[in-house]
Amino acid sequence: MLKAIRFVAIASLVAPMFLVAQSSNVTLPQDKGPGKIDVSSYPPEQQKAYKVFDNKCAKCHTIARPINTTMTKAEWERYVKRMMHKPNSGISDSQGKEIFEFLAYDQQMRKDKNPSAFYKSLSDEEIEKLRSQQH
Repeated sequence: MLKAIRFVAIASLVAPMFLVAQSSNVTLPQDKGPGKIDVSSYPPEQQKAYKVFDNKCAKCHTIARPINTTMTKAEWERYVKRMMHKPNSGISDSQGKEIFEFLAYDQQMRKDKNPSAFYKSLSDEEIEKLRSQQH
């Protein structure tokens, strides 16, 4: 019973992130934004993590999507964990950690300083509305 309750609690937290991730057949507003970041002023370890992020995340969706989305650190952590467990993601635990650390760093250095320039993650209803408008 406790496992079932824990599963439902976790599922309710990751459901919006899961739907955003599953919406690769939908063009989100974030997808239309810039598809790369100038990380030349970021520390070397973040520049390296950006390359891992770019390589791994582009397999399933545009890189513009996470680049132009703002989330809390906890949301980024849930999002990356969910992406790691997608079939064929090829994201190892260490790569997932690098990607999360990059996204959290980028959130703090770029997005938190000008949040109105970025999109918040979309709700289930917003994604479904976009899907119905595009099909």
